[in-house]
Amino acid sequence: MKILLLNGPNLNLLGDRNPNQYGAVTLKEIEAQFIKKAKDLGVSEVSVFQANSEGDLVDFLQQNKADAIVINPGALTHYGYSLRDALEDFGKPVLEVHISNIYSREDFRSKSVIAGIAKGQISGLGSFGYLAALEFIIKNHAKEEN
Repeated sequence: MKILLLNGPNLNLLGDRNPNQYGAVTLKEIEAQFIKKAKDLGVSEVSVFQANSEGDLVDFLQQNKADAIVINPGALTHYGYSLRDALEDFGKPVLEVHISNIYSREDFRSKSVIAGIAKGQISGLGSFGYLAALEFIIKNHAKEEN
C-alpha cells in the first residue's frame, strides 16, 4: 500500500507560525511521525509533499500513483477548485486533515471545497489528526480487501 501525505500553503512554517493556533510541532516532525506510524502499520511506501502553490500540488497528484491520500490543503481548503478536481480524479480515498478546528475560526474557514469528495475530515485534533487519518485509511483499506 502506498499513501501520499500532502500539505498546502504555509504549512512549511509549522512550529513558528502562530503556535497558539497550530502548536509547536514542525511539518518535518509531523511527516516523521506519519512515516513511522505508517511503517508500524505495514504501509509499504509513503510519499510526502508540501507546496505553497495549488498548481504544484495538482502536478504532484497527477504524477504520483497511490492507494490513498491524507491532505491538509491549508487555505486551499476554501477555494482550491483545481486541487479539488485533481483529488476527485484521483479516484481513491482522500482524507482531509486540519490542525486547528476550522469551524471555530473565521467564517470563511468553515467552508471546504474538498470535503464533498473526501472520505472524511478531521479538524481540530492538532498533529494527531494526521495519525488518526492514517489509521482510518489502513482499517478501511483492510476491509475493502476482505
